[in-house]
Amino acid sequence: MGKRIESFEDLEVYQLALELQQEIFEMTKTLIRIQLGEGKRRYPAHFVSKLSDSDGEQNETRHWLRSAVLCEYVPEAHFDVLIEKCKTIGRKLGNMMQHPEKWVPKECR
Repeated sequence: MGKRIESFEDLEVYQLALELQQEIFEMTKTLIRIQLGEGKRRYPAHFVSKLSDSDGEQNETRHWLRSAVLCEYVPEAHFDVLIEKCKTIGRKLGNMMQHPEKWVPKECR
């Protein structure tokens, strides 16, 4: 791996989720809840639980994006781009859940 992960803010998946949040916020003025920051990487099971919560929020975001399109708040073409970003975040979260040892400090395993 490259740079040492010291906090959730260093995680690429968090940065992508934050970027997506801001993009959606600018269009709809509502926030996406992401729970990556709540997970304590010191405790692998707790960390995976919060990743799972984050993935659930990602799925809920997809629902609200679809609703925003139906309400004509978001153009369909932009919806497709945002959904792809959600799917990327979901895949990254899934990978992290399958391999938490990559993200939990060695001294905590």
